[in-house]
Amino acid sequence: MNTIEIPTADGPMPAFSATPDGPSRGGIVVIQEAFGLTEHIGRVTERLAAEGFRAIAPALFHRDGSPVIAYDDMESIYPVMQTLSAGTITMDVDAALGQLGDEGFAPGRRGMVGFCMGGSVTLIAATRPGLGAAVTYYGGGLATGRFGMDPLIGLGSKIRCPWNGHYGDLDQGIPVEEVEQLRVAAASASAPTEIFRYANADHGFNCEDRPAVFNAEAAQIAWDRTIGFFTANLTS
Repeated sequence: MNTIEIPTADGPMPAFSATPDGPSRGGIVVIQEAFGLTEHIGRVTERLAAEGFRAIAPALFHRDGSPVIAYDDMESIYPVMQTLSAGTITMDVDAALGQLGDEGFAPGRRGMVGFCMGGSVTLIAATRPGLGAAVTYYGGGLATGRFGMDPLIGLGSKIRCPWNGHYGDLDQGIPVEEVEQLRVAAASASAPTEIFRYANADHGFNCEDRPAVFNAEAAQIAWDRTIGFFTANLTS
C-alpha cells in the first residue's frame, strides 16, 4: 500500500492506494470511518488488493489536513465531521470514482465499501450513477439525515446498484428497528439489495483496532460476504 493524491476542486486529496499483483478484477473505493484514514482502513485496502481488486481510500478530511483521530478521542471527531457537507462529500466521492475511471475501470466495474460514517456515504453513493456494487458497514443516519443529506431509510428505495448492508444488533446508535425499516425500503429499489444482521456484534465490529467492539466471527463472515458480493457483481 502507498499513498496517492487525487485532484479535487478544493485541492489534492490524499488516498491510500493498493494494487493487486495480477490483473485487477475491479476497482473499489473504500470510504473511511469517522476517525480518518486509520490503519484499519489501510488494511482494508490491502486485503481487497490481495483478493484481486484495485483499492483506493480517499481522505474525506483533506480540507482539514487529513487528521487521523484516536478511537478513544470522541471529542476531536465532531468538529472535523461538522466541516463535511453534502457538496464536499459528493465532490470527493466523484473524484475517487473518477480516479478509477482514469485507470480504465468502467462504471460497472467500480465498487464502494464504507465503514461507520463511510457506510452512510456509501449508501448515498449507491443512489447515484457510476457504481457497479456497494457495501455498507454499520452506517448511521437511518432515521435522521447527516451532512445535509436525507435519512438513509428515505433513500433506500432509490438505490441504483446492487447493495449489501452489515449491521450489529448491539449497536446502540443504529437500532434494529431502523435497520428493519431500511430493509423494507431497500427491498423496493430497482437494484437487488440485502441486509445482514449480526446478533452479537456492536458498532465497529469489523475493526480489529477496537478490542472492546471487535467481533472476529462477525467480521470474517461479513468480509467473506463482501468479497463474494463484489466478485459476483464487478467481475462478470
